[in-house]
Amino acid sequence: MRFIMKTLLMVATFVTLVVPGHAGEAESAILRAYIGNWSGSGILRGGDQPEAFNCRLKVTKGRLVKINYAGRCSLVNMNLSVSGTISFNDKANRYEATMRSNVGLSAGAVGLKQGGSIIFKLSEKQSDRVGTPIQINSVLELSGQQITVDFTVELNRSGQTLTTTVPFQLQ
Repeated sequence: MRFIMKTLLMVATFVTLVVPGHAGEAESAILRAYIGNWSGSGILRGGDQPEAFNCRLKVTKGRLVKINYAGRCSLVNMNLSVSGTISFNDKANRYEATMRSNVGLSAGAVGLKQGGSIIFKLSEKQSDRVGTPIQINSVLELSGQQITVDFTVELNRSGQTLTTTVPFQLQ
């Protein structure tokens, strides 16, 4: 169950980012638009039965042009928490994010602009507690007045795939 907790953290994971840089006014305004309290829910599919997946996210102004986030998701009897930052790196001309979790996961991703959205993609291989490989894929999309996280984890031993999409709305 611990490996599922780690992989589910990846869902909340892409709501955390921090990077040094001095973004222009346009990039700063884009990031500031996400400051506030967010909530979202989805259904985790692929297990024995579909399970409700509920999340809260607080985005605050960080130093310089960063935004900080702290989130918590609940699944059955588990609580997963993440925190991180998102910023614009002038030197690399890109958005960057970082994330830390309560189960020891940490990750980073580069955000790509696609139309009016910024999309962060993470693909990572990990091992469960007995050393079996697990493939984790997560996509965080910042678009207009919405944050959406898509998550997939493939349990290589069983071939089981768990998926969820969590659309967040500003409260």
